[in-house]
Amino acid sequence: MADSSPISRLLSAVVYVNPNAGSGRALPCLPRIRKVFEAASVPAEFISVGTAKDLESHALAAIKSGYRLLLALGGDGTMQALVNATYGSDVVLGVLPAGGGNDFAAALQLPRDPVAAAEAILRGHPMRVDLARASTADGRVRLYLGGGGLGIDAEAARYANETFRRMPGRSRYIASALWAFCGHRAIGVRAEFPGSDLPSMEVNALLAAVLNTPTYGSGIRLAPDARLDDGWLDAVMVEDLSALEVLKLLPRLLKSGELRTPHVHRMRVQAVKFITDRPCIFHGDGEILGPTPAMIEVVPQAVRVLPPAAN
Repeated sequence: MADSSPISRLLSAVVYVNPNAGSGRALPCLPRIRKVFEAASVPAEFISVGTAKDLESHALAAIKSGYRLLLALGGDGTMQALVNATYGSDVVLGVLPAGGGNDFAAALQLPRDPVAAAEAILRGHPMRVDLARASTADGRVRLYLGGGGLGIDAEAARYANETFRRMPGRSRYIASALWAFCGHRAIGVRAEFPGSDLPSMEVNALLAAVLNTPTYGSGIRLAPDARLDDGWLDAVMVEDLSALEVLKLLPRLLKSGELRTPHVHRMRVQAVKFITDRPCIFHGDGEILGPTPAMIEVVPQAVRVLPPAAN
């Protein structure tokens, strides 16, 4: 759902730069991105932020100072921090993809190059998108934009941010998942669907996930029919797979990101609760959010973001 206000009416912008995103991918782009803002006559302040906590405190200060256009130069985790800081405020958000995954930017159909993305969104109109709200067993409540889950993908997210952080794109996440698979033990997961007629489901799972975007892990198409603005989330449960079954899936995963197997169960939901047979962690947008049980709910039309301008 697009808003009618042109971006030029939002006046000055703040761009939060994550220097660690994408193994330092953001910094070399910065001079050209500055020129894009200058050419668009959008005054912008660029602030380097090393942690999510830094970004959130800076964003809150910017809102108090009257800024209404806030952007993240980084990956999905950087954008998640910005969303959590600004949710409920009258602001417009934008992402300039420079991370390892960039699945939210891909769902917006932004160019992969952050300079081209800046050119595209500064000519666009804001639109409203949904968010996912995760409540974990430790009492933490956190919003995320794209994909979240438990099982092998949560372990892979940890490895992707540490051991394999310098690998590019999808290969980084697949390498991380394979590494996690070596020590993996299937998780008994019970999925309940509050407020829905869907019956509960129990699966001996490789992973259980909830997505608002078609992909995560830099293009792995776990929920190909997901949309950002339809008021629904896609719950996905993948049954435990043998090493041979995983190896058979690899060529297609590497080439197109498609996950085709009868062991995948997909459901459209507005809320889902995952209960596990042992303590597990739940991640959102590649960031660890907290332990299970975890409740994930859709927050419809929650924030305004900048998609690319229509041709």
